[in-house]
Amino acid sequence: MAKIKIRAKVKNGVASVKSLIPHPMETGTRRDADGNVVPAHYIETVVCEHNDEVVMTAEWGPSVSKDPYFAFKVAEAKSGDTIRIAWTDNLGESSANEVTLK
Repeated sequence: MAKIKIRAKVKNGVASVKSLIPHPMETGTRRDADGNVVPAHYIETVVCEHNDEVVMTAEWGPSVSKDPYFAFKVAEAKSGDTIRIAWTDNLGESSANEVTLK
């Protein structure tokens, strides 16, 4: 899978984080052109960290759209801090990426 795309900026001590997570997010109920069920493949857990401290954990399921956009804010942030986003899906696959705040 491709890496998570993250953009983040700090203003007045609050980091605004925007991310795009490339993932097929298959529900397991859709059928392909031949009528075969496409197996379920979706993100289950997203963990967000600020300077190696978990600030949010999200539990997702098959109802989340393909290539989900995910945004959040982090208080008490400053230039030079790191933001890391990682996910794990129902097949045990995972990905992560991090950015340094400017």
